[in-house]
Amino acid sequence: MASFLLLSFFSSLLISTTLTVTTTATASTTIKISLSPFPHPPSFDAYQILNNLATSSVSRAHHLKQPTHKIKAKANTTSSLLKTPLFPHSYGGYTISLGIGTPPQTLTFIMDTGSSLSWFPCTSRYICSQCAFPNVDPKKIPTFSPKLSSSKALVGCKNPKCRWLFGPDVESRCQDCEPASKNCTQNCPPYIIQYGLGSTGGLLLVENLVFSQKTFQDFLVGCSIFSNRQPAGIVGFGRRPESLPSQLGVKKFSYCLVSRRFDDTGVSSNMLLETGSGSGDAKTKGLSYTPFYKNQFASHPIFQEFYYVTIRKILVGDKHVKVPYKYLVPGPDGNGGTIVDSGSTFTFMERAVFELVSKEFEKQMGNYSRAHEVENKSGLAPCVNISGHKSISFPELIFQFKGGAKMALPLANYFSFLDVNVVCLMVVTDNIIGQGVSGGPAIILGNFQQQNYYIEYDLANESFGFAKQSCV
Repeated sequence: MASFLLLSFFSSLLISTTLTVTTTATASTTIKISLSPFPHPPSFDAYQILNNLATSSVSRAHHLKQPTHKIKAKANTTSSLLKTPLFPHSYGGYTISLGIGTPPQTLTFIMDTGSSLSWFPCTSRYICSQCAFPNVDPKKIPTFSPKLSSSKALVGCKNPKCRWLFGPDVESRCQDCEPASKNCTQNCPPYIIQYGLGSTGGLLLVENLVFSQKTFQDFLVGCSIFSNRQPAGIVGFGRRPESLPSQLGVKKFSYCLVSRRFDDTGVSSNMLLETGSGSGDAKTKGLSYTPFYKNQFASHPIFQEFYYVTIRKILVGDKHVKVPYKYLVPGPDGNGGTIVDSGSTFTFMERAVFELVSKEFEKQMGNYSRAHEVENKSGLAPCVNISGHKSISFPELIFQFKGGAKMALPLANYFSFLDVNVVCLMVVTDNIIGQGVSGGPAIILGNFQQQNYYIEYDLANESFGFAKQSCV
């Protein structure tokens, strides 16, 4: 989860710029949660921040493409709509606050659709290394105190929920228990989870998950004792059994990500979770939909927790970029295709895809000179210098999905000013940073490109919906 501290910086540049800019083109219950980004102090080096974000996005892509081993609460039959604020943060993630335990302790979680286990910093001995993010003091990260909760319980080795993380043969690791024993008291093994550049580890608990409208008992959650490069806990919205949607029986969830220029300002939007029975089968008016793709042939089982969608075409301006089919749809080995990931900052494209897209941008913007120094500092490319031009024209970037849904990105979602005279494409690839990684999804749609879109994950109908919308 990378940060985007530069949006305020970008905004000020955009405001002070007097250029003319154009684009070229062809019965239910709901849980509401607030999503927020993190604010940033102006003293941080802008290029270094961007480089960190780009590096984190690529590292996250490497992890999603080649994951290491990752380590049902009872819901009412009536439908509920749960609502919670969603805040943007300068380290690149969007967070929600959840109440855990009895009495509930309120903790902050990064909302992540690319993983499933939820976990929080736990106990007074919690340690987070390399966690000195902007506006984050590693020594003051809020932690959950198990001793203050009357509802906490460690997960036993023979608890079925232990198998959600460790598989059906986990009982073979319960060395202190006889195979036929029904009274095994040994705990589920510790977990260690990798997130691109970061990681966390601890023990599994079952706890009460508390919303203002409803409490869910026996929610599986991780009590992390240590982390690396994780400024907050994570709430997993992936497709595996241990995810929040799976445990709560969520039929659909939706969010609207506010602009990154509101990072750490306290400005938020809402996240909605619809649980139980009711009108969840109805489509939301005004949204364009494309079906989720089930990657049944994934070369790694973790790929099956991702939200795959099928891109049919990528358009730059009025030009159809002819991306080979093997990158757009997973093959027999499960590699290829596109996933939607709220935990990635910038959209990632495998090198072969990115080169086709970026070269088309370069071709259509050939009247501007390349800003190679900025590219080297920021880790982004292509960047162009627009000095001397009283008006500038950017090609549109459009993703056309299976079923005909089109996502024509707002200009601010794929180009940004890094200097008063330099703009860069906000998409990353291995061609810019690090070594190439083959396998897994070829395109990862990050949260920067999802800004100011109403996004819906309709789990009941296995479809992904979206529409442009101001999120504040």
